[in-house]
Order: sequence, then C-alpha cells, then structure tokens
Amino acid sequence: MDSQSVSLVRASFKAVAAQEDGPDRLARSFYSILFAHHPDLRDLFPAVMLSQRDRLVKAIAYVVDRLDEPDKLLPFLRQLGTDHRKYGVRDVHYVAVGDSLVAALRKFAANELWTDAVDEAWTDVLDLIATTMKEGANGVSGASVWAGTVIEHERVLRNAAIIRLQLDVPIAYTAGQYMSVQIPQRPKMWRFMSPANPANDAGEIEFHIRSIAGGWVSQAMVGSTDIGDRWLFGSPLGELGLPKDPTRDMLMVASGTGIAPLRAQLMEMAQRPQNPRVHLFVCGHHPCDIYDIDVLSDIAAMNPWLTITPVSEVDDNPWWFHGSQDRTSPAMANRITGQIGKVVAALGSWADRDVQIVGPPPMVQTTKFRMMAAGTPTANFRHDPLF
Repeated sequence: MDSQSVSLVRASFKAVAAQEDGPDRLARSFYSILFAHHPDLRDLFPAVMLSQRDRLVKAIAYVVDRLDEPDKLLPFLRQLGTDHRKYGVRDVHYVAVGDSLVAALRKFAANELWTDAVDEAWTDVLDLIATTMKEGANGVSGASVWAGTVIEHERVLRNAAIIRLQLDVPIAYTAGQYMSVQIPQRPKMWRFMSPANPANDAGEIEFHIRSIAGGWVSQAMVGSTDIGDRWLFGSPLGELGLPKDPTRDMLMVASGTGIAPLRAQLMEMAQRPQNPRVHLFVCGHHPCDIYDIDVLSDIAAMNPWLTITPVSEVDDNPWWFHGSQDRTSPAMANRITGQIGKVVAALGSWADRDVQIVGPPPMVQTTKFRMMAAGTPTANFRHDPLF
C-alpha cells in the first residue's frame, strides 16, 4: 500500500477508537451488522462475545500499525488464515467480514472524515487481509484441528497449573510458537497458548496456565480441568523461536507462565551439540511465581551456555503460599528484587543479543521501552502480537 492510503486508514481508525467507548462500540456494531446480514455465521462464535470483541479491536489495531511492515504483517496474516480453517471459514466469509467492518467504521467516523479516499483505502486494506489469509488457508492441506486427552493436571500455585496432554496425532510446531486451544468447559471460546515443550513424535504436549480474574477460559482450565478431558487445537502460529543465525547470543525475558515458549526453546537447544550464550531472566511479582525452578535448574546445570537469573518485585510470598520462602539453586544466579524492565536494562544494553520477551502486554512493552532507552536496538526485539 502507498503511504497516503496507510495514513488515511490509521487516522480514521484512531479517530473511531478515540471516541468514548469507541473500541467496544465499534466491535459491537461490527458483529451486529455481520450477524444481521449473515445469520449463518453466528454459530461460529461463542455465546458470550465480550472477549471476542476485545480481541477483534486489538487485532485490527495490530494490522493497522504494521501496514508499512509487510515482512512482518503478511506472514502473520497467512498463519492466521491457516488457523481460521478450524472454524470452517470459506472464501465468501471474508467478503462478509470486510463489508461489515467498513459499514461499522463508516457508522462511527465523522462525516467529514469518511471520504471516498478513506473508503477506498479501507477497501484496499481489507482486500489485502482477505487475500493473504486465503493464501494461508488454501496453501496447506491436512488437518485443520487436532485433538488431545488430558493425562495430568498439576496445580503449581493457587492460581496456576501445568496441564499435560497426549495428542491423537502429533502437531508439527516450532518451539516458541503458540496455538489456539478449546476446552470442553468453554465451547467455541478459543484461546492462544504456547506449548512448554518442543514438538515430539510421541505427541506429548504441555501447557502452563495462570487463572486470570474474569477470565472464563483460564479459570476453567486451572480450576475445572479433569483427567480424560478432550482439548482441541488449531494450527501453530507465531514467529518466536531460535534465531536464524545459530551463533547469535540470546536474551530471554519471561514473566510467570510466559516461561512456556522460552522453556520449549531451551529444551530443544539442550538436544544440540553446540549453542550460543543464552541469558534467561524469569520473573514474577512474588518469589513463588517463579514456579518452574526445578526444570530450569536441571537445564542450566547440564548446559553451561545457559545463565538463569530469577527476579521478583517483592521479597515475600503471599500468605496463602506454604512452600519454601525463597528456593535457590546452585545452577542459577541469586534472585534479584526489582521491576524486571529496570533490572534487565541496568545490566547492559544487550546490543549484540537476539531478544525475546514473553508475558502480559504491559510487562512486554515496559521492558522493551526500558531496554531501548538503555541502548538495545529496536531490531533486536521479538515478541508475539500483544492480544
């Protein structure tokens, strides 16, 4: 797209989003128009649409922000199209979605803002999205959905669990990628999650889940999952993984269950004869939030290329935690108390490192900005879309 069209799309979207309750009103209007004109599509979505509406607006914002970065945007859209096969999406559905989104944007944009040029620019953007997603969907064959059976449910904290499954058929994902997951307790409510182990021929897969306040799916996963439950999985997504240059040193920063995709990469690297230096910072609010210390310690003890530094914002654990107050390991550095972004930025610019950051969006953004201020080049950073 030319720069003028990109500017028109960004300006009109920001104008709509800046209105009072703009993002939510836009999403509600979009789905109302879509379902009114295409009622057959309603069955593809969950009964409760609150999270779905939030994710829609964040996804649109992500695309709009990267319209002038095709090397990042187009692979993302192709993967998204591959994943959407699980819904039974057909080519005609992309037209319905595009028309409904333009109608919703037009409804809330000021009359003087929504010009013929803006309308044409949005049409071009939505054509690009639809074409690229259809390329992803039509360019692969085989399964669009995988299934697995829960074989272990380990409660590692009051609000966190490790869940292991046996897949019916192994999924060929790259260590560091994520995938959409559906559980029987929340039908049609797909959530993105990262496996904590590399793909293997045995079809064994592990997920780390933290229960989020108000999170319908995460609370059900942590609190209601039973042995024998059947989970469904979409196609692998994401660009996290080992650097293209196998000799480049790495910096990894993980908060809470964000350790999962990074641990999967470390486990894969541990199977290789040679690796670059890797420094992993694993953090949480309390010391006990660094829950996977045994596995991480074992990996570090056997692999001298790996340095692990635990970080917590406070020194004390919550009153309800009855484990060791501050677990240590000779294979890991002593725990540091502080805010993770400040801690990492204070230890250097990391200008020579491939940097991966995984955790809640505010933590990712704050850590990234602090490191950039300390001299880390923007091109060094990698993280998945923050939605």
